[in-house]
Amino acid sequence: MPKRHHNLFNALNSTSQHLMEAVSHECEPSSYEEAAVKPAWQATMNQEFQALYANKTWDLVPLPIGKKTEGSVVFVVVYADDVLVTCTHLHEIESLKNFLHNTFKIKDLERLHYFLGLEVQYTEKGVLMSLKKFTMDLLEEFCCIDCPPMTCPLDYSMKLKVDEGALLTDPSYYRKLIGKLNFFTNTRLDIAYNVQCLSQFMQSPREPYLKAAYHVLRYLKGDPSLGNFLSNDTDYRMKAFCNSDWATCSQSRKSVIG
Repeated sequence: MPKRHHNLFNALNSTSQHLMEAVSHECEPSSYEEAAVKPAWQATMNQEFQALYANKTWDLVPLPIGKKTEGSVVFVVVYADDVLVTCTHLHEIESLKNFLHNTFKIKDLERLHYFLGLEVQYTEKGVLMSLKKFTMDLLEEFCCIDCPPMTCPLDYSMKLKVDEGALLTDPSYYRKLIGKLNFFTNTRLDIAYNVQCLSQFMQSPREPYLKAAYHVLRYLKGDPSLGNFLSNDTDYRMKAFCNSDWATCSQSRKSVIG
């Protein structure tokens, strides 16, 4: 390596090491308010801000006259010509929709029911978000619509190992399935760990990995309407269950059931 490049590498490595040492000696802040009062995090945030500004990621502009966007937050999700809007105050949503309609002539579909495969159902106790139709379409696409459902995401007696089993003749088939299963983890957290494990074999997928992926598909068939339920209850305490199996995973030596 040329000396000039070597010195640059040392400088970058040294800077990175100092930043890591400064941050690693304290707990990571859980909010902006906590980070803003700590010098190490202030420096990190300033560097990130300057990088975004230098790369012209966005332009910093003043608020329009008479506007204060204070006490209210608006979130806008745009995918092609589909727009999803939510806000802390309903009148802000109406104001934004009127502005968009006057500018682009939008079609207002009112309350959200379906967006990019995500289905939203409203009840007296809260809101349920699921991927029921997406699940049924996926089962049909991968010829699992008539297969019996499974009661668990993976067969825990099966130990997936690297370089075990025959290579798939068409790796894209496995990669496509895992990519769609990753989309499911937005509403089906119960398969998140299993899909993460299967994602580790994307480079050279083999027959045992595909068999395990089909097992996850058949598990989803058990109840396609399952999803995230946002309760109206004011009790926000986390409720969970854990059942350790003491290092069953031969790769990571971690518990894989719960």
